[in-house]
Amino acid sequence: MMSGSRLASRLIIIFSIISTSFFTVESIRLFPDSFDDASSDLMEAPAYQNGLDCSVLAKNRLLLACDPSAVHIAMTLDPAYLRGTVSAVHSILKHTSCPENIFFHFIASGTSQGSLAKTLSSVFPSLSFKVYTFEETTVKNLISSSIRQALDSPLNYARSYLSEILSSCVSRVIYLDSDVIVVDDIQKLWKISLSGSRTIGAPEYCHANFTKYFTDSFWSDQKLSSVFDSKTPCYFNTGVMVIDLERWREGDYTRKIENWMKIQKEDKRIYELGSLPPFLLVFGGDIEAIDHQWNQHGLGGDNIVSSCRSLHPGPVSLIHWSGKGKPWVRLDDGKPCPIDYLWAPYDLHKSQRQYLQYNQELEIL
Repeated sequence: MMSGSRLASRLIIIFSIISTSFFTVESIRLFPDSFDDASSDLMEAPAYQNGLDCSVLAKNRLLLACDPSAVHIAMTLDPAYLRGTVSAVHSILKHTSCPENIFFHFIASGTSQGSLAKTLSSVFPSLSFKVYTFEETTVKNLISSSIRQALDSPLNYARSYLSEILSSCVSRVIYLDSDVIVVDDIQKLWKISLSGSRTIGAPEYCHANFTKYFTDSFWSDQKLSSVFDSKTPCYFNTGVMVIDLERWREGDYTRKIENWMKIQKEDKRIYELGSLPPFLLVFGGDIEAIDHQWNQHGLGGDNIVSSCRSLHPGPVSLIHWSGKGKPWVRLDDGKPCPIDYLWAPYDLHKSQRQYLQYNQELEIL
Protein backbone atom coordinates (compact mmCIF):
# COMPACT_ATOMS: atom_id res chain seq x y z
CA MET A 1 0.00 0.00 0.00
CA MET A 2 1.33 3.44 -0.95
CA SER A 3 1.85 5.85 1.94
CA GLY A 4 0.22 9.28 1.91
CA SER A 5 3.52 11.10 1.40
CA ARG A 6 4.57 8.82 -1.49
CA LEU A 7 1.15 9.26 -3.07
CA ALA A 8 1.41 13.05 -2.87
CA SER A 9 4.80 12.94 -4.55
CA ARG A 10 3.59 10.72 -7.39
CA LEU A 11 0.48 12.83 -8.00
CA ILE A 12 2.58 15.68 -9.38
CA ILE A 13 4.18 13.33 -11.89
CA ILE A 14 0.87 11.65 -12.77
CA PHE A 15 -0.84 15.00 -13.36
CA SER A 16 1.74 15.94 -15.99
CA ILE A 17 1.25 12.61 -17.75
CA ILE A 18 -2.52 12.40 -17.64
CA SER A 19 -3.31 16.03 -18.44
CA THR A 20 -1.60 15.66 -21.82
CA SER A 21 -3.59 12.53 -22.74
CA PHE A 22 -6.82 12.51 -24.72
CA PHE A 23 -9.96 10.55 -23.97
CA THR A 24 -13.22 10.19 -25.84
CA VAL A 25 -15.90 10.16 -23.19
CA GLU A 26 -19.49 9.41 -24.02
CA SER A 27 -21.63 12.31 -22.85
CA ILE A 28 -23.87 10.93 -20.14
CA ARG A 29 -25.71 12.32 -17.18
CA LEU A 30 -25.23 9.85 -14.39
CA PHE A 31 -28.14 7.43 -14.69
CA PRO A 32 -31.48 7.24 -16.50
CA ASP A 33 -34.60 8.68 -14.90
CA SER A 34 -35.53 5.21 -13.69
CA PHE A 35 -33.04 3.87 -11.19
CA ASP A 36 -34.36 0.33 -11.40
CA ASP A 37 -31.86 -0.28 -14.22
CA ALA A 38 -29.00 1.76 -12.76
CA SER A 39 -26.96 -1.37 -12.04
CA SER A 40 -26.74 -2.04 -15.78
CA ASP A 41 -24.63 1.11 -16.14
CA LEU A 42 -22.10 -0.07 -13.55
CA MET A 43 -19.41 -2.71 -13.60
CA GLU A 44 -19.17 -5.24 -10.80
CA ALA A 45 -16.37 -4.36 -8.38
CA PRO A 46 -13.52 -6.78 -7.74
CA ALA A 47 -13.97 -9.11 -4.76
CA TYR A 48 -11.76 -7.88 -1.95
CA GLN A 49 -10.79 -10.28 0.84
CA ASN A 50 -9.28 -9.92 4.29
CA GLY A 51 -5.57 -10.20 4.85
CA LEU A 52 -4.16 -12.92 7.09
CA ASP A 53 -3.77 -10.57 10.06
CA CYS A 54 -7.43 -9.50 10.14
CA SER A 55 -9.67 -10.34 13.06
CA VAL A 56 -12.23 -13.00 12.26
CA LEU A 57 -15.66 -11.40 12.51
CA ALA A 58 -19.13 -12.73 11.88
CA LYS A 59 -20.00 -13.44 8.26
CA ASN A 60 -23.68 -12.90 8.97
CA ARG A 61 -24.55 -9.34 7.95
CA LEU A 62 -27.08 -8.91 10.75
CA LEU A 63 -24.47 -9.86 13.36
CA LEU A 64 -21.76 -7.76 11.76
CA ALA A 65 -24.09 -4.73 11.80
CA CYS A 66 -23.77 -4.63 15.59
CA ASP A 67 -20.23 -5.95 16.01
CA PRO A 68 -18.14 -3.28 17.80
CA SER A 69 -15.00 -4.79 16.23
CA ALA A 70 -16.25 -4.00 12.73
CA VAL A 71 -15.48 -0.69 11.06
CA HIS A 72 -18.81 1.10 10.76
CA ILE A 73 -19.18 3.65 7.94
CA ALA A 74 -22.28 5.75 7.32
CA MET A 75 -23.04 7.42 3.99
CA THR A 76 -26.12 8.81 2.31
CA LEU A 77 -27.56 7.25 -0.85
CA ASP A 78 -28.77 10.02 -3.13
CA PRO A 79 -29.58 9.09 -6.76
CA ALA A 80 -27.79 12.24 -7.95
CA TYR A 81 -24.62 11.18 -6.13
CA LEU A 82 -24.86 7.40 -6.48
CA ARG A 83 -21.94 7.20 -8.85
CA GLY A 84 -19.82 9.07 -6.31
CA THR A 85 -20.96 6.80 -3.48
CA VAL A 86 -20.06 3.68 -5.46
CA SER A 87 -16.61 5.09 -6.22
CA ALA A 88 -16.07 5.99 -2.56
CA VAL A 89 -16.97 2.48 -1.42
CA HIS A 90 -14.72 0.98 -4.09
CA SER A 91 -11.77 3.08 -2.91
CA ILE A 92 -12.33 2.12 0.73
CA LEU A 93 -12.44 -1.60 -0.01
CA LYS A 94 -9.41 -1.44 -2.27
CA HIS A 95 -7.12 0.26 0.24
CA THR A 96 -8.10 -1.37 3.51
CA SER A 97 -6.36 -4.50 4.78
CA CYS A 98 -9.60 -5.99 6.14
CA PRO A 99 -12.40 -5.20 3.67
CA GLU A 100 -14.66 -7.98 4.92
CA ASN A 101 -14.69 -6.37 8.39
CA ILE A 102 -16.31 -3.17 7.17
CA PHE A 103 -20.03 -2.61 7.53
CA PHE A 104 -21.70 0.18 5.57
CA HIS A 105 -24.79 1.99 6.83
CA PHE A 106 -26.48 3.75 3.91
CA ILE A 107 -29.25 6.30 4.44
CA ALA A 108 -31.70 6.92 1.59
CA SER A 109 -35.04 8.59 1.10
CA GLY A 110 -37.99 6.22 1.06
CA THR A 111 -38.77 6.68 -2.65
CA SER A 112 -35.41 5.40 -3.86
CA GLN A 113 -34.36 2.98 -1.14
CA GLY A 114 -35.23 -0.29 -2.87
CA SER A 115 -33.67 0.39 -6.27
CA LEU A 116 -30.50 1.84 -4.76
CA ALA A 117 -30.05 -1.19 -2.47
CA LYS A 118 -30.49 -3.44 -5.50
CA THR A 119 -27.78 -1.52 -7.37
CA LEU A 120 -25.33 -1.80 -4.47
CA SER A 121 -25.89 -5.55 -4.22
CA SER A 122 -25.24 -5.89 -7.93
CA VAL A 123 -22.03 -3.86 -7.92
CA PHE A 124 -20.71 -5.22 -4.59
CA PRO A 125 -22.11 -8.78 -4.23
CA SER A 126 -20.19 -9.51 -1.02
CA LEU A 127 -20.58 -6.08 0.61
CA SER A 128 -21.93 -6.02 4.16
CA PHE A 129 -24.42 -3.18 4.35
CA LYS A 130 -27.86 -2.04 5.39
CA VAL A 131 -30.00 0.66 3.81
CA TYR A 132 -32.07 2.81 6.15
CA THR A 133 -35.00 5.04 5.25
CA PHE A 134 -34.67 8.69 6.17
CA GLU A 135 -38.05 10.32 6.55
CA GLU A 136 -37.50 13.71 4.96
CA THR A 137 -40.42 15.19 6.89
CA THR A 138 -38.23 14.85 9.99
CA VAL A 139 -36.19 17.85 8.95
CA LYS A 140 -37.93 19.40 5.94
CA ASN A 141 -39.73 22.08 7.95
CA LEU A 142 -36.47 23.08 9.64
CA ILE A 143 -34.47 23.70 6.47
CA SER A 144 -33.95 27.27 5.33
CA SER A 145 -32.64 28.18 1.89
CA SER A 146 -28.86 28.36 1.45
CA ILE A 147 -26.45 29.67 -1.17
CA ARG A 148 -26.73 26.51 -3.31
CA GLN A 149 -29.87 24.45 -3.91
CA ALA A 150 -28.08 21.11 -3.55
CA LEU A 151 -27.31 22.00 0.07
CA ASP A 152 -31.03 22.23 0.84
CA SER A 153 -31.75 18.55 0.21
CA PRO A 154 -33.23 16.93 3.35
CA LEU A 155 -30.86 13.99 2.87
CA ASN A 156 -27.97 16.42 3.36
CA TYR A 157 -29.13 16.72 6.98
CA ALA A 158 -29.27 12.97 7.66
CA ARG A 159 -25.83 13.12 9.33
CA SER A 160 -27.49 14.98 12.21
CA TYR A 161 -29.78 12.00 12.82
CA LEU A 162 -27.36 9.06 12.70
CA SER A 163 -27.81 8.37 16.41
CA GLU A 164 -31.52 7.81 15.79
CA ILE A 165 -31.39 6.18 12.35
CA LEU A 166 -28.74 3.58 13.17
CA SER A 167 -29.43 0.83 15.68
CA SER A 168 -28.56 1.63 19.30
CA CYS A 169 -26.04 -1.23 19.16
CA VAL A 170 -23.82 0.92 16.90
CA SER A 171 -21.71 2.96 19.31
CA ARG A 172 -19.22 4.51 16.88
CA VAL A 173 -19.31 5.38 13.18
CA ILE A 174 -17.31 7.15 10.49
CA TYR A 175 -19.47 9.48 8.44
CA LEU A 176 -18.32 10.15 4.87
CA ASP A 177 -19.73 12.30 2.10
CA SER A 178 -20.33 10.70 -1.29
CA ASP A 179 -17.75 12.83 -3.13
CA VAL A 180 -14.64 11.33 -1.51
CA ILE A 181 -12.12 8.66 -2.31
CA VAL A 182 -9.97 7.01 0.35
CA VAL A 183 -6.39 6.13 -0.59
CA ASP A 184 -5.27 4.79 2.79
CA ASP A 185 -6.48 2.11 5.19
CA ILE A 186 -9.75 3.32 6.70
CA GLN A 187 -8.92 1.37 9.86
CA LYS A 188 -6.38 4.08 10.73
CA LEU A 189 -9.17 6.64 10.86
CA TRP A 190 -11.42 4.23 12.76
CA LYS A 191 -8.84 3.72 15.52
CA ILE A 192 -8.40 7.43 16.30
CA SER A 193 -9.25 8.13 19.94
CA LEU A 194 -11.76 10.79 20.95
CA SER A 195 -10.24 12.19 24.14
CA GLY A 196 -12.15 13.32 27.20
CA SER A 197 -15.82 13.80 26.48
CA ARG A 198 -15.38 14.75 22.84
CA THR A 199 -18.11 13.38 20.64
CA ILE A 200 -16.72 13.89 17.16
CA GLY A 201 -13.31 13.98 15.52
CA ALA A 202 -12.50 15.78 12.27
CA PRO A 203 -9.66 17.73 10.68
CA GLU A 204 -9.74 21.33 11.92
CA TYR A 205 -8.75 24.35 9.83
CA CYS A 206 -7.98 27.13 12.27
CA HIS A 207 -6.50 29.42 9.60
CA ALA A 208 -9.98 29.80 8.05
CA ASN A 209 -12.00 32.90 8.91
CA PHE A 210 -14.51 31.36 11.28
CA THR A 211 -16.68 34.49 11.45
CA LYS A 212 -17.69 34.22 7.78
CA TYR A 213 -19.78 31.14 8.45
CA PHE A 214 -22.33 33.28 10.31
CA THR A 215 -24.15 36.50 9.50
CA ASP A 216 -23.66 39.92 11.07
CA SER A 217 -27.03 39.39 12.77
CA PHE A 218 -25.57 36.42 14.61
CA TRP A 219 -22.39 38.16 15.75
CA SER A 220 -24.26 41.28 16.83
CA ASP A 221 -26.61 39.26 19.05
CA GLN A 222 -24.71 38.73 22.29
CA LYS A 223 -27.12 36.04 23.46
CA LEU A 224 -26.49 33.92 20.36
CA SER A 225 -22.79 34.57 19.80
CA SER A 226 -22.02 33.85 23.46
CA VAL A 227 -22.13 30.15 22.54
CA PHE A 228 -18.45 30.57 21.65
CA ASP A 229 -17.46 32.68 24.67
CA SER A 230 -15.49 29.95 26.44
CA LYS A 231 -14.21 28.27 23.28
CA THR A 232 -11.67 28.76 20.51
CA PRO A 233 -13.69 27.44 17.58
CA CYS A 234 -12.16 26.42 14.27
CA TYR A 235 -13.81 25.50 11.00
CA PHE A 236 -14.17 21.78 10.28
CA ASN A 237 -15.75 20.03 7.32
CA THR A 238 -18.65 17.73 8.22
CA GLY A 239 -18.04 15.46 5.22
CA VAL A 240 -15.53 13.39 7.19
CA MET A 241 -16.25 12.74 10.86
CA VAL A 242 -15.57 10.06 13.45
CA ILE A 243 -18.60 10.06 15.76
CA ASP A 244 -19.09 8.51 19.18
CA LEU A 245 -22.80 7.74 18.95
CA GLU A 246 -23.12 6.85 22.62
CA ARG A 247 -21.87 10.28 23.68
CA TRP A 248 -24.03 11.86 20.99
CA ARG A 249 -27.12 10.19 22.39
CA GLU A 250 -26.20 11.09 25.95
CA GLY A 251 -25.73 14.74 24.96
CA ASP A 252 -28.90 14.79 22.85
CA TYR A 253 -26.98 16.65 20.17
CA THR A 254 -29.61 16.12 17.50
CA ARG A 255 -32.02 18.32 19.46
CA LYS A 256 -29.30 20.95 19.97
CA ILE A 257 -28.66 21.08 16.23
CA GLU A 258 -32.41 21.32 15.59
CA ASN A 259 -32.70 24.22 18.06
CA TRP A 260 -30.22 26.26 16.04
CA MET A 261 -32.08 25.41 12.84
CA LYS A 262 -35.31 26.65 14.43
CA ILE A 263 -33.68 29.98 15.29
CA GLN A 264 -32.50 30.27 11.68
CA LYS A 265 -35.93 29.35 10.31
CA GLU A 266 -38.24 31.16 12.70
CA ASP A 267 -36.30 34.00 14.32
CA LYS A 268 -33.44 35.49 12.31
CA ARG A 269 -31.06 34.45 9.55
CA ILE A 270 -27.79 33.57 11.28
CA TYR A 271 -26.02 31.58 8.52
CA GLU A 272 -26.11 30.89 4.76
CA LEU A 273 -24.47 27.48 4.28
CA GLY A 274 -26.87 24.54 4.72
CA SER A 275 -26.20 21.86 7.33
CA LEU A 276 -22.65 22.91 8.27
CA PRO A 277 -23.24 25.96 10.56
CA PRO A 278 -25.43 24.11 13.10
CA PHE A 279 -22.59 21.61 13.55
CA LEU A 280 -20.14 24.46 14.08
CA LEU A 281 -22.48 26.03 16.62
CA VAL A 282 -22.78 22.83 18.62
CA PHE A 283 -19.29 21.36 18.30
CA GLY A 284 -17.00 24.24 17.28
CA GLY A 285 -14.07 24.45 19.69
CA ASP A 286 -14.73 21.03 21.17
CA ILE A 287 -13.75 18.40 18.62
CA GLU A 288 -10.86 15.96 18.35
CA ALA A 289 -8.52 17.43 15.74
CA ILE A 290 -7.59 14.76 13.19
CA ASP A 291 -4.68 15.10 10.78
CA HIS A 292 -5.52 17.09 7.64
CA GLN A 293 -4.50 14.16 5.44
CA TRP A 294 -7.90 12.64 6.25
CA ASN A 295 -9.82 15.41 4.50
CA GLN A 296 -8.12 17.04 1.55
CA HIS A 297 -11.31 18.96 0.84
CA GLY A 298 -12.51 21.81 -1.35
CA LEU A 299 -11.47 20.12 -4.60
CA GLY A 300 -14.84 20.82 -6.22
CA GLY A 301 -14.25 24.57 -5.99
CA ASP A 302 -16.36 26.88 -3.87
CA ASN A 303 -20.11 26.61 -3.42
CA ILE A 304 -20.86 28.92 -6.35
CA VAL A 305 -18.16 28.16 -8.93
CA SER A 306 -16.81 24.75 -10.01
CA SER A 307 -13.19 25.87 -10.05
CA CYS A 308 -10.10 23.70 -10.37
CA ARG A 309 -7.98 23.32 -7.28
CA SER A 310 -4.95 21.26 -6.38
CA LEU A 311 -4.14 19.11 -3.37
CA HIS A 312 -3.03 20.79 -0.17
CA PRO A 313 0.63 20.31 0.80
CA GLY A 314 1.35 17.21 2.88
CA PRO A 315 0.38 13.54 2.98
CA VAL A 316 -2.90 12.32 1.51
CA SER A 317 -5.27 9.70 2.92
CA LEU A 318 -8.66 11.00 1.76
CA ILE A 319 -9.47 13.25 -1.20
CA HIS A 320 -12.72 15.21 -1.05
CA TRP A 321 -14.50 17.03 -3.91
CA SER A 322 -16.53 19.28 -1.63
CA GLY A 323 -17.87 22.36 -3.37
CA LYS A 324 -19.95 22.73 -6.50
CA GLY A 325 -17.83 20.71 -8.95
CA LYS A 326 -18.05 16.91 -8.94
CA PRO A 327 -15.47 14.82 -10.82
CA TRP A 328 -17.94 12.55 -12.63
CA VAL A 329 -19.80 15.55 -14.05
CA ARG A 330 -16.65 17.34 -15.19
CA LEU A 331 -15.22 14.16 -16.72
CA ASP A 332 -18.45 13.44 -18.60
CA ASP A 333 -18.58 17.01 -19.87
CA GLY A 334 -15.03 16.68 -21.18
CA LYS A 335 -13.91 19.54 -18.94
CA PRO A 336 -12.11 17.79 -16.07
CA CYS A 337 -9.74 19.38 -13.62
CA PRO A 338 -6.36 17.62 -13.27
CA ILE A 339 -7.38 16.41 -9.79
CA ASP A 340 -10.43 14.63 -11.27
CA TYR A 341 -8.18 12.00 -12.87
CA LEU A 342 -7.42 10.73 -9.36
CA TRP A 343 -11.12 9.93 -8.91
CA ALA A 344 -11.50 8.20 -12.30
CA PRO A 345 -9.71 4.91 -11.40
CA TYR A 346 -12.40 4.16 -8.79
CA ASP A 347 -15.33 4.98 -11.08
CA LEU A 348 -17.25 1.82 -11.93
CA HIS A 349 -19.47 3.36 -14.57
CA LYS A 350 -19.06 1.44 -17.82
CA SER A 351 -18.31 4.57 -19.82
CA GLN A 352 -15.21 5.03 -17.68
CA ARG A 353 -13.65 1.64 -18.43
CA GLN A 354 -10.92 3.36 -20.44
CA TYR A 355 -9.85 5.34 -17.40
CA LEU A 356 -9.48 2.16 -15.42
CA GLN A 357 -7.42 0.53 -18.14
CA TYR A 358 -5.23 3.58 -18.56
CA ASN A 359 -4.49 3.92 -14.86
CA GLN A 360 -3.79 0.23 -14.51
CA GLU A 361 -1.03 0.79 -17.02
CA LEU A 362 0.29 3.58 -14.78
CA GLU A 363 0.09 1.23 -11.77
CA ILE A 364 -1.68 3.76 -9.59
CA LEU A 365 -4.85 1.78 -8.88
